[in-house]
Amino acid sequence: MNINTLKKYAGWSALAVLALAALLWAFWPRARVVDVAQVHIGRFEQTIEQDGRLRVKNRYAITAPTAAELVRPTLRVGDPVQVNQVVATLLPVAPQMLDARTRSVLQERLGSAQAAYTAALAQVQRQQAALAQAELEAQRVQRLASDNFVSASARDQAMLALQGQQKAREAAGAESHVAEHALSEARAALAASQGLNVPGAVLAGRWTLRSPVGGRVIKLNQESAGPVTVGQTLLEIADTTQVDAVLDVLSGDAARVRPGARVLLTVGAGVAPLQGQVTRIEPVAFTKVSALGIEEQRVNLIVELQPTPAQQAVIGEGYRVDGQILVSAQDAALLMPAAALVRDGAQWTVFAVEGGRARRHVVQVRERNAEVAWLLSGVEAGARVVLYPGADLLEGQRLLIRNIGK
Repeated sequence: MNINTLKKYAGWSALAVLALAALLWAFWPRARVVDVAQVHIGRFEQTIEQDGRLRVKNRYAITAPTAAELVRPTLRVGDPVQVNQVVATLLPVAPQMLDARTRSVLQERLGSAQAAYTAALAQVQRQQAALAQAELEAQRVQRLASDNFVSASARDQAMLALQGQQKAREAAGAESHVAEHALSEARAALAASQGLNVPGAVLAGRWTLRSPVGGRVIKLNQESAGPVTVGQTLLEIADTTQVDAVLDVLSGDAARVRPGARVLLTVGAGVAPLQGQVTRIEPVAFTKVSALGIEEQRVNLIVELQPTPAQQAVIGEGYRVDGQILVSAQDAALLMPAAALVRDGAQWTVFAVEGGRARRHVVQVRERNAEVAWLLSGVEAGARVVLYPGADLLEGQRLLIRNIGK
């Protein structure tokens, strides 16, 4: 074999070695870039997260005691109110308008009442005259009887006639009063439709309603003047600094909550979370349709709050809150981010970083929440586990750590 042939084979061999090296480099498992977190000892808390709303503890509804006309309110929602302050004014109900026929009937009725009253007065005068005559007759008979010119029976008849005439005078007086009231009633019926045109007529029956407590107006049911009915709510007043929260949770979750459980409420950005505790779990559930259209049985939890003065200034009736209800807690628990857990059949596994490679470990989980898992065994405190390992992470694969979280 000559030199040229050897050079030719050497060149092809070099190309083959380079090609094989390129293939090995292309298919050789590369290091996986991962984020890891450290298993640590800490406090584990199991919470139920649910939104709710704030409400005032005591609200007072101001209602109309009778059917009336409401004067246009000057108060608006949020206005402060003092104890015994006038919050609403009522006027008598406006009379009905009369048509021509009804007005004519009432006018004739008024005329009839006037005539009856005149006749009753005349009857009173007549009975008054008859009474005066009976008194004179009785006096004369008594003088004659004292001189024995008339008998005792004649004297008794004169006295009885006087008493009868007195009763007749009283009856005539009573009939005159009846006629007078009938005349006043007829005048009032006819003047009802003219009352709106009389200056100051509607002011005589003005009725003011006063606040029983101090606070703020939280609801104004009627903002303009108009008729109101008996018992109709006009406005609501409450002390907006005294509020609690209502959280509706699933009935299954409500069974895990105990009175006195700690609650953390978030109102919004820029406001410190509110501290509270569950004071009452209502014993009655109600049906609520979820956003997915599923009917759920829910229970209201009443949460007592302890807001600071700064928090009181920015919260109010009906505000939406996000609540975290503490169900259970454990100190000195072995904790690991829940994002590191991988389901493998009926057991949980994690990938720990050992010697720069991924090593699978079977772990026993006591409880877990949205953030961390409470481990009983499988890894030790201080071990580093892979977050979000994915299905393509292999046992023994080389790892390149990008970030170490908590």
